[in-house]
Amino acid sequence: MIDQLIYSRSQSLNGLSHLLPATESSHFLRIPHDTRSFFPSRMLWLSWTILSIFLAVASGNTSPQFHMNSSFTLPEDTPIKAWVFQLVAVDAEGDTLTYSLEGVYAYYFSVNSESGNVTLEQTVDYEQRKVIILDAGVTDGKSVKIYKKITIIIEDRNDNKPIFQKEPYFTDVLENTRIGSPIYTVLAMDMDTGNAGRVSYTIEEVNPNDAENHWLFYILYNGTVVLNGSLSYNNKSTFYRIKILATDHGGQLNGKLVYQNNTAYLSVTVVDVADLDPIFLGAPYTSSVPENCTLGTSVVKVLAIDQDSNVNDIIYYNITSATSLFTIDTITGVITVSGPLDREGVPGEEVQLQVVAQEKNLNVYQEVAQVITTVTIQVTDINDNKPQFYMCSTYPTCNITDPQGNFFGDIEEHASARTPVAGLNIVAYDSDKGSNGTFQLSLQGPDSFAFSVLPMKIVNEGTVQVLVSNSSLVDYEKTPHMTVQIVANDTGRATDCCSFATVTITLTDINDHRPEFNQSEYKLYVLEESPPGTIVSSNITATDPDSGKYGEITYYLLPQSIQSTFTVNATSGVVLVVNGTNLDWGVRPVYYATLQAVDGGGLSGSTQLEITVVDINNKPPVVTGSYNVFVTEGENSTVHIQATDQDDPETNNSRLLFEIVPGDFSSYFTIDPVTGVLSSKSPLDREAIPVELKGKMEVTVLVHDLGIPQLNATVNVTFIVEDINDNAPRFNSSFYDFFVQEGFQGSFVGIVEATDADQTVMNNRISFHIESSAGSNNFLIRSKYLGPGWYQGNLTLDPDVHLDYDQMQQKFFNLTVQAENSDFGGTMDVATAVVKVNVLDVNDESPTIVPSPPHDINVFENSTLHELVAMLNATDMDTNHSLVFQELGVACFKDSDITGNVCQKWFHLEPNGSLFVNSSELNYEVCDLVKLTLRVKDEFTEKGYPYSTNETLRILIVDVNDNPPVFLQSTNTFVIIPEISPMDLQVAVVKATDDDTGANGVITFAISRVLFIPDTGPHQTLENLFKVVTTADKNVYTGSIQVASNLDSSLKGRYQVMVEAKDHGVPLLNSSVSLDIYTVDQSYRVRLVFTSSLQTVQAKSDEIKASLSTATQTTVYIANIKLIEGSETSRSDRAMSKTAMEAYFVYSNGTALMAGQVRVLIQRNPEEMSRLINLGLSIIGPVEVTESNKVLELLGIIAGLAGAVVLILIVMILIITGMRKSYVRKLKALQALKVASKFSPAEVKQGPAIPGTNKYNTEGANPVLGLSLYPSLDLEENTSFEVASLNSLDENMVDAPENAPVAPAPKHKADARYQANGWKEPLKAALESHNKDKPEQLGHLKNKSLTFENPSLDTTDL
Repeated sequence: MIDQLIYSRSQSLNGLSHLLPATESSHFLRIPHDTRSFFPSRMLWLSWTILSIFLAVASGNTSPQFHMNSSFTLPEDTPIKAWVFQLVAVDAEGDTLTYSLEGVYAYYFSVNSESGNVTLEQTVDYEQRKVIILDAGVTDGKSVKIYKKITIIIEDRNDNKPIFQKEPYFTDVLENTRIGSPIYTVLAMDMDTGNAGRVSYTIEEVNPNDAENHWLFYILYNGTVVLNGSLSYNNKSTFYRIKILATDHGGQLNGKLVYQNNTAYLSVTVVDVADLDPIFLGAPYTSSVPENCTLGTSVVKVLAIDQDSNVNDIIYYNITSATSLFTIDTITGVITVSGPLDREGVPGEEVQLQVVAQEKNLNVYQEVAQVITTVTIQVTDINDNKPQFYMCSTYPTCNITDPQGNFFGDIEEHASARTPVAGLNIVAYDSDKGSNGTFQLSLQGPDSFAFSVLPMKIVNEGTVQVLVSNSSLVDYEKTPHMTVQIVANDTGRATDCCSFATVTITLTDINDHRPEFNQSEYKLYVLEESPPGTIVSSNITATDPDSGKYGEITYYLLPQSIQSTFTVNATSGVVLVVNGTNLDWGVRPVYYATLQAVDGGGLSGSTQLEITVVDINNKPPVVTGSYNVFVTEGENSTVHIQATDQDDPETNNSRLLFEIVPGDFSSYFTIDPVTGVLSSKSPLDREAIPVELKGKMEVTVLVHDLGIPQLNATVNVTFIVEDINDNAPRFNSSFYDFFVQEGFQGSFVGIVEATDADQTVMNNRISFHIESSAGSNNFLIRSKYLGPGWYQGNLTLDPDVHLDYDQMQQKFFNLTVQAENSDFGGTMDVATAVVKVNVLDVNDESPTIVPSPPHDINVFENSTLHELVAMLNATDMDTNHSLVFQELGVACFKDSDITGNVCQKWFHLEPNGSLFVNSSELNYEVCDLVKLTLRVKDEFTEKGYPYSTNETLRILIVDVNDNPPVFLQSTNTFVIIPEISPMDLQVAVVKATDDDTGANGVITFAISRVLFIPDTGPHQTLENLFKVVTTADKNVYTGSIQVASNLDSSLKGRYQVMVEAKDHGVPLLNSSVSLDIYTVDQSYRVRLVFTSSLQTVQAKSDEIKASLSTATQTTVYIANIKLIEGSETSRSDRAMSKTAMEAYFVYSNGTALMAGQVRVLIQRNPEEMSRLINLGLSIIGPVEVTESNKVLELLGIIAGLAGAVVLILIVMILIITGMRKSYVRKLKALQALKVASKFSPAEVKQGPAIPGTNKYNTEGANPVLGLSLYPSLDLEENTSFEVASLNSLDENMVDAPENAPVAPAPKHKADARYQANGWKEPLKAALESHNKDKPEQLGHLKNKSLTFENPSLDTTDL
């Protein structure tokens, strides 16, 4: 209400605002929100404000207005009591003004209420506060106090010195550190800004011996100390103390340029390092060992020592050469045999090992400190090898490594005696030395009689030859292969003395046949100009029955002169083209050649070849002459194209056809394909030809033959069309609409254009003139050449004519303009066009925005980008105007407070007044009010002010539900123990927030799904296991996940709970988060046995729990405490009773401990274990958990249900059967009663009666007639079960007959056997007679009798 009054007051005083300067009118009656808190009572303030407003309105007094800047600067070194600035305000009535300062930081200053001078009361510090905002107030004592925001910007001064961080500084530096290496970094910080906050470092002093060591170090701009010289632990100082000075770059302080500095010390300790390699003692080393010695045999020992004094580093030994036969002890240096030694094989007679002695640590140069020596080991020989045969083609430089048992050689058949077999390359070798390597050679085998071996004896090694001894046995025709076996015998070995080599000898045949062709002559064909490599013939071959190279055939083509055109493959006999350019059907149609075949022995055979050249189409057509044809426009034209072809006239290669190649003018002509006559389809038009071609039409004619492939030639035919004057001028528009402003004499009106399609100057020249009409004498027109056949008519006002818009009744002129040309003596062609000239009014009125001020508009914060939210309107009194809206400024507010520039680009104002959403970031939570300052411009204004007055458009941002709930991140792990988890137990917590306000920001949690994920097996979807309770603390909502039903303690795995957070907005927004709640099943239940009573363990359970938690670092959950059965058999055993505590041990990440793990952890903590033992702990073990068999349980339930169904059926059958038999008995008793009631009791046949019935034990007897009672009523024979049941009385009632007498009421019950009328019930009489013969069953019933008061009742009724 107050805000409305203030707004009304400000509107009523707007008429006085012109009395004040423009800069002050904006502060009229502005009451900031923050000043309202200074009044002691809100009601008092409201009353005072309303009273002041009404007094001001009644008196006509205006409030004072500030006339000063809104911001000032204040150096932080300004002294107290110094003048800062002055509050200045003016009052229209000249009233005395009173100034004040208010705000949170007003205590820094004091103000003279009369003069407005502001002085400093407390020192300011830039590092603590950079800006101070005050509310300056002024009042004239008659109107409401006016406030103005004053911003005081604190200026920094150099009042802080650099401060070193993390002192003191110490560092160790190795003496071998390289020059230029950084050794330490110091840091000094200066809280000042600018140059005053920038810090530089220098080294002031280096101790000891600063004169010599001052330049040993230098410091970088960032405080890094760098080594600038070499260090030496032995020759130079081992400690340095560096004094470092930190200085800022200076700044103003108390009116002077001041530099601040500070010092710190860096202590550097030089660390010694080793720099000498070790040395071997007694090097080099030599030793020997026999081959085939046992593994582990010691060979030699090496020893090295460290040369560095006072270091004596540990030395390790290694063999660097690649060997698996020897190994060295890395500590003692003893070399031993680690693999089998073979002098003839590996390693040979001598082994050289490279042994390295290496110090444990690196030397001063950060390199490995080591020394290398050579150890020579001789391997002595024993006779342990037999001779072997080897293949060697380069003897004596053979690589004897792989013995062979088979060799192959060859020799010509019938070779002479002592001729060696070629190609054997056999070497026999015994790897033993001296006499151990001597052996003998001999031959054996099926063909050994035809050959001999040489030599017969070899020492160590030698070549072996097999010689022909009997040439007649070496015959290829008998056998092409012969075999012998060479035996090498080492006579020095008693066992395993010999080796064998099988030699396979291939006999070589001799040449005795020549090659032969199948035919003596072949006829072949080839196309002319065939490319090189073209196969002429591929199936001409010769045969030779000889074997080997004598059967290999080589082909030759003769004579040599033909080889420039053809060639033959020497191996396959295929005839090929070498040079196709020589194959010309017109030059040489047939070639003759001889094909020769030669075998490897020089014998030959030949055949004749006749090669015919086949003609191809290789001559293109040739067009004779050139074709340039002149034709007059409007006539037809014809021309004959002639061409020839040099190919054979008897073939299609010389037949020619003509066609027109598609082009710009090909559609204008046609051609006869056979004769080549080219004709125009219609008379030719010069204007159809582009001007730049100057009447030339070029057509391309293609001439091709019918050969394969087709060959062709082209010729260009040029038609030159001569122009005639056959086109009239034409305006580019039949109507022109021009505008001219009033009052401008001789002004330009407009342009008309006309063209003439003729292409020559004499035929397309155009001139313009205006036909006489009303107002035509006010205008002039002049022709202007623009291009060939293109002219322009410039229409202007007569310089002597002055148009007046207001005096003209008709505001336009209609003119007829003619365009004409002449062919110099011929007919004149004329074209006309209508020109309308509109006279325009001059724009001189300013536009106006309607309504003024604009109405407020509401915009939802979720409005889409480029959405139209308002259409603003404006008017202009001018007849011709163009109104354009302009945006001048934007102000953003949230709860009436300015929020900066957050909304600057939220909206875009189009020139036509359309207001669009220009950003997708509209946010009610940031800004709820946008004030848009705008105006309208008339762009057609020629005189006067083109702008409207400035207006403010208020855009109200409307909140929508655009922020879904957001879950807060949590790193907690949730664990649940189903066995000890009661209802409503909290097992997990989620938290969420919503940035929206009101109902849009209220969050409710719900559980949307619970999925159990077992350790093994399929997932299960469960329901109603958990519930969630929602609570709120300010803007944070908490969801407590609680147990809602009993949990299955046998499940192993984890619950995956999907929690959904929903707000209450429209539309409803939600988000979800998945929680994992890990279950601890009964398999992790640990049993702890205590030798204490149940009461003692229960009383100390908290202490036990704390000790167990400390020992295992887990959370302990006690499931049960109970007395162990059998531990307390008597009162005396109570002192030795045992109690079992069952508990779970769970880590915060959800994992649990088994009994064995708990035992180990307790044993590792002796202190807690002792404490637990004192509390009575004796045994830690698992709890036996009986896992239910789901299948057996289900079968048991089914069997129980089946048994219950069977039992119910049996009971129902028995009930139905009993009811049926009882009904039968009732019928029989009823019939007996009716019969008995008709006879006297004296006639009843006496005899033993059956109690409770109307029958006697005499078979077939009747109590009245002694006869059977209606056998037809006996529904069935009585069973033994029925007979046995007759001793009990039936409870059913039977009605008496209708004619039975009514007995009076009895007077006494002395004798119930007889009734008042002397009538005795027949059944009663029978029972009494029957009971006389029965003994007494119950003594207390002996003297009692049954009494009947109504004869209509019988014993059945009892």
